[in-house]
Amino acid sequence: MDPRFEAAAATIKNACALVITAGAGMGVDSGLPDFRGDRGFWNAYPMYERLGLSFVDAANPEHFERDPAFGWGFYGHRTNLYRDTAPHAGFGLLREWIDRFGLDYFVVTSNVDGQFQKAGFAEERILEVHGSIHHLQCTRPCCEAIWDNKESIPVDFDTMRARHIPACNYCGGVARPNILMFGDWSWLPGRTRQQERHFDEFLTDSRDVSLAVIELGAGTAIPTIRSLSERLGRQYGGGFVRINPREAQVPPPFLSLTCGALEGLRGIEAVLTS
Repeated sequence: MDPRFEAAAATIKNACALVITAGAGMGVDSGLPDFRGDRGFWNAYPMYERLGLSFVDAANPEHFERDPAFGWGFYGHRTNLYRDTAPHAGFGLLREWIDRFGLDYFVVTSNVDGQFQKAGFAEERILEVHGSIHHLQCTRPCCEAIWDNKESIPVDFDTMRARHIPACNYCGGVARPNILMFGDWSWLPGRTRQQERHFDEFLTDSRDVSLAVIELGAGTAIPTIRSLSERLGRQYGGGFVRINPREAQVPPPFLSLTCGALEGLRGIEAVLTS
């Protein structure tokens, strides 16, 4: 048995509370695209390569002001993709560990796909640091309101233009996803701020117990999740496991597994059930 998986399993077994942190790599095993670098983005969206646009260019809030059909082409396609995607078995393993070992838990993710909610994690136990594609706001914005994205958004994949543009419930102008984009000054943080308050309360309640952190698929390009994981690992001392196929490096005394999220979780489960 690989001693790294044995050590990771011991971290889970010895914990009283668990923080699950996740980046884009968590969704790859569900079949979601990997946007790592321009090539990864263009493999998923070849139309943008023909236009010479990167992920940063496509994920720009200015499109919703200047050309909302183009802005919603990218985000409408992603909305449909995330709605149609089933969370991979690793999500279920995490939930099983929470139940099996009686763990209090919280999820912190930079993903906007809503996969943790779909996999059955409690809404009040999730912090989406960049917002969610399943919620909308006014592009201007005309007010502070954030509402559920119940829109049907067909997209012409050849042109990446939406055939329907969601409207603001309050002023009738263009609505946009409640996602923090690049160079974004109009994102409304109210929903995420409420999630942050729930997370702070969880950490306060967990200050006297063994709190472990398991990080899944969080890269270095935008290091928000990695920095949080390492800070929690140092502060709470219950153990920190980083699972990442390409950027698994971790400062001592933390533990790293150089593999994908699902492979890593299955390896830990094999030890836990042996």
